[in-house]
Amino acid sequence: MILAKRYRVLFVCLGNSCRSQMAEAIARQQAEDILVVASAGTMALGFVAPLTVKVLEERGINVGGLSSKPLTRAAQLSADIVINMTGAPANGALAASEGKVEDWPVPDPFGAEMESYRGTCDDIEVRLDEFTARLRARRAAERAAGAES
Repeated sequence: MILAKRYRVLFVCLGNSCRSQMAEAIARQQAEDILVVASAGTMALGFVAPLTVKVLEERGINVGGLSSKPLTRAAQLSADIVINMTGAPANGALAASEGKVEDWPVPDPFGAEMESYRGTCDDIEVRLDEFTARLRARRAAERAAGAES
């Protein structure tokens, strides 16, 4: 039996407290068949914002194991795809990820009211749905091409 390819994805934001944590948790629960995920922050705060946890729990998303981590070169190099949610150009802190960065301009809810967290989470869910659909199609095309060879 051939195992299906899973893409290693690193979600990066500033504090690794809101956006990238949401993306990591949602992707783990909804895209385990296609993604192996991690998250990090360019200026990791060292904690997951309480409202991040609350909005994820509202949606039935498992928050176990979430922790704020600093961005490392090793994490960038081991990822197949790096999702940049920092709002800054990838050529700075994400230079080690050159050629494999996708920018997601997702608003940072840190310090805002719960509705901002919900809106950011909605945005991430939509982007993740599109992203995983694209990767599933790519994987299917790669399989089909391999079967023809």
